[in-house]
Amino acid sequence: MYWEQSVQCEAETDIGLRRKNNEDAYSIHLCPNETVFRQSGHLVLVADGMGGHAVGELASRIAAETVPHTFLKSGIAEPRRSLAEAIQAANKAINSRGTQNADFLHMGTTCTALALTTHGAVIGHVGDSRAYRIRRDRVDQMTFDHSLEWEMERQHADLAGTIDLSQHKNVITRSLGPEAVIDVDIEGPFPVLPGDIFVLCSDGLSNQVTDSEMGAIARELPPKTAARLLIDLANIRGGPDNSTVLVVKIGEMPANVVPTLPEQVVDERQELGWSWLFAFAGVGMLLVFSLMMQYFGRPILGSLLFALSVTGLLAVVAASIRQKNRLRQAYRSEDTHTHLWRPHRTAVGLSSKDLADRLLATDQELLRSAKEDGWDVDWDAHDQSISAARQAVEERRYSRAVRDAAKAIRVIMEELPRRLTARNNAQSPT
Repeated sequence: MYWEQSVQCEAETDIGLRRKNNEDAYSIHLCPNETVFRQSGHLVLVADGMGGHAVGELASRIAAETVPHTFLKSGIAEPRRSLAEAIQAANKAINSRGTQNADFLHMGTTCTALALTTHGAVIGHVGDSRAYRIRRDRVDQMTFDHSLEWEMERQHADLAGTIDLSQHKNVITRSLGPEAVIDVDIEGPFPVLPGDIFVLCSDGLSNQVTDSEMGAIARELPPKTAARLLIDLANIRGGPDNSTVLVVKIGEMPANVVPTLPEQVVDERQELGWSWLFAFAGVGMLLVFSLMMQYFGRPILGSLLFALSVTGLLAVVAASIRQKNRLRQAYRSEDTHTHLWRPHRTAVGLSSKDLADRLLATDQELLRSAKEDGWDVDWDAHDQSISAARQAVEERRYSRAVRDAAKAIRVIMEELPRRLTARNNAQSPT
């Protein structure tokens, strides 16, 4: 990635409709100048605390403070290692704090961090918060959910049709804090292309909004509007948990910078080397010599040498395959393996038309509920936006329809915090 490429980053976090406090946290650190960018790179992070009361909130806040502080001062000579060490430092800080107070024991948090560096994008991850990359219509989930559901799918894929694995989606198998030592997943580095959009979110959002919706919303709307709409949709669909989302959009390549293709890295240890080439050459020469013996009237010697050369060829081929597999397995097991990376899940973003239709339908359901409950909404502003959205659909200007429908939904949802405050005050003991 180039310093000259602009980075738009917007974040939204919301308590949801059923929680008393927000245990999510996020952090955004965009470099102020090129020197700092080359030393560290941009860093954004989402953390979802666990433990109840203020414990989870404390854990996520420690992660949001410790990871950037440790990573940004370490430099990016090896961004994978720097990010892993930063997340390990956060785990140590949370674990240490938890052991000092019985009330904080076993507190934990997820952590998903994205570093945009001169080497490309690197993601560090623990827990079930997620990082997505939206590239045109393709939505790639870049992180593996450390949940019992995903672990069971990976280890026992044959059980998917016999038991409901989704019942275990909220059981976290890995988080920062409870244990003194934690395994950190590191993805990348991988190339960052102009127009790429990254979305980091807590499970309060990803459990309520589909990947296809998320990709289409991030593609069609500016980052701030997209982040707000995603939070609104999570709340419209029940808001059972805190929701946090960061939308990061990468700018186009500057006109004075010539883009380069991603470097094709070849690990020499995966090659068989000169010794194997000499072995194949020797067997080949023996095979040719055996045929010559038969041609010059030495059939017995020629047949013997031919059988020997064929046996040698088969042995060399078998040995080379075994060696190749050993090298490949060793390469995959190393911490530095990045070049054969694949997304953990992939979806296709909704078309602009489908997204516009879905938002218009959502607005109608929301409007009906708001009017039945007597919400104090600026209905003139809402009607103006929704009329513009419908007009845009008739004119087949679906991207414009999405923007206007999102604005109409926001007008109604702006009343939600006041409604929740009034409800909580009514439920509080006098």
